[in-house]
Amino acid sequence: MKSNYIYKGRVLNLKIDDIKLPNKKIVKHEIVEHQGSVAILAIDNDEVLLVKQYRSPFKSEVLEIPAGIIEFGEKSYEAGLRELQEETGAYTNKLVYLGEVYPSPGYTDEIVHLYFTDQVEIKKPNPDEDEFIKVERVKFSKVLQMIEEGKIVDAKTIIAILKYKLIKGGLRW
Repeated sequence: MKSNYIYKGRVLNLKIDDIKLPNKKIVKHEIVEHQGSVAILAIDNDEVLLVKQYRSPFKSEVLEIPAGIIEFGEKSYEAGLRELQEETGAYTNKLVYLGEVYPSPGYTDEIVHLYFTDQVEIKKPNPDEDEFIKVERVKFSKVLQMIEEGKIVDAKTIIAILKYKLIKGGLRW
């Protein structure tokens, strides 16, 4: 079917695709193409390393785990190591893969690769020049409470923390 690019940018592209439905009807779908991203749940002595930064779509600061774009030619693992260091100053030699999530499959092909580490050495953060980040260390139990209370609303953060709890055997339905 046909694709028409509306915008091509550094981080994403916007296109409109003609999609043929099962009933043979043709409809237009707006699709955001994204090169993929990575998010890292880093725990140091039972404290989760979180970053607070201004997010313009919401006109407020959002508390989330460190995350960022996977650069072209970069593996998600390498991007995870880089983003963790840049945003929090935490270095590690071991990231454990928690899986991938599709943040909004109705309109974007973005895949977020989730990682976990509890082996960090804290040094000085080195954020990108357009990033104004505050690092916060929050006890793991407090992070769970903040999710429950709606104080942490970032999807990748919530998913990474809950997946970690499931893997560690501490979350049951």
